[in-house]
Amino acid sequence: MSDRPRQPPVPLGLVAYFDRLTEATARGWDRFWFTPSDPIVLGLIRIWTGLMLVYTHVVWGLRLPEFLGPLSFLQGVPLANEYGGAWASFWWYVPAAWTATIHWGCVAILGLFTLGVSTRVTSVLAWLIAVSYANRLFYATFGLDQTNAMLTLYLAIAPSGDALSVDQWRRAKRSGDSRAAAPPSIGANLGLRLIQVNMCVVYFFAGIAKLEGESWWSGYAMWQAFANYEYQTLDLTWLAPHTYVWNIATHVTIVWEISFCTLIWFPLLRPLVLAGAILLHLGIGLALGMWTFGLIMLVGCAAFLSPVLVRHWLGCEQLRSPPVDMLSSGDELC
Repeated sequence: MSDRPRQPPVPLGLVAYFDRLTEATARGWDRFWFTPSDPIVLGLIRIWTGLMLVYTHVVWGLRLPEFLGPLSFLQGVPLANEYGGAWASFWWYVPAAWTATIHWGCVAILGLFTLGVSTRVTSVLAWLIAVSYANRLFYATFGLDQTNAMLTLYLAIAPSGDALSVDQWRRAKRSGDSRAAAPPSIGANLGLRLIQVNMCVVYFFAGIAKLEGESWWSGYAMWQAFANYEYQTLDLTWLAPHTYVWNIATHVTIVWEISFCTLIWFPLLRPLVLAGAILLHLGIGLALGMWTFGLIMLVGCAAFLSPVLVRHWLGCEQLRSPPVDMLSSGDELC
């Protein structure tokens, strides 16, 4: 006879099934959103997003009168009448004489946010700045600016200054601990999850929207993009006779975008999915000149990086936590 203890009988029946399903769903939901996470990835995303914010606003500042001056080609009063959303931007209330002062003050705040100085305050201000510029210059804003605002919102919600920041350095100096590793937190995990879910939504709807175009079904959409002289920075028209290249590129792109929201959650497939993001967005930058948009999308994809891998790349000391696969982001969904 076996000495193994007898296992309790598994409840059978429809009611028992739904009870177990509800319990498992609740556990998975809590584990997904409320498991403490290392803030190192969030800090890295804050730096990259902040640098892009500083860059875009400095570029606007190079031609500030044309963008925000009283005689700008995006004049305030006609835009306000058409848009009907003056409340969504502080620029509608800034006197013309203060335009340059306010603008460069905003750039300074974005710089402090990038460095992680008083991040709980500067992150909120950075989001307000990004949104205000987008709603004042909405004829001159594109996917880059929308992604900037999205990332900044989630960085303002989460403790994005807990790692790789001046705030962290100050805490280390006060405590006398040179390592100053911020502990894993639910807030850090929440910020990363919000970015991850938003990136899945963006790619999914970008993919299914393409299905409305005949060129994506026919397989020549990528040819139309790369042969467009308005955006072309790399001449690939010599590939015109090789239709199979464009067909493959077109269909692989749309399949990748639609499947991103599913495949990215499998730890073993995640490196391949992220490699596809790198190829896609660097290709857009190289061939179409949209470097800033391609780079900011990769910043969003960085939310799926493993904190262990990021600390390994940066040479930071590992936090005391259970061992995690270097290819995963710490979730156990699959």
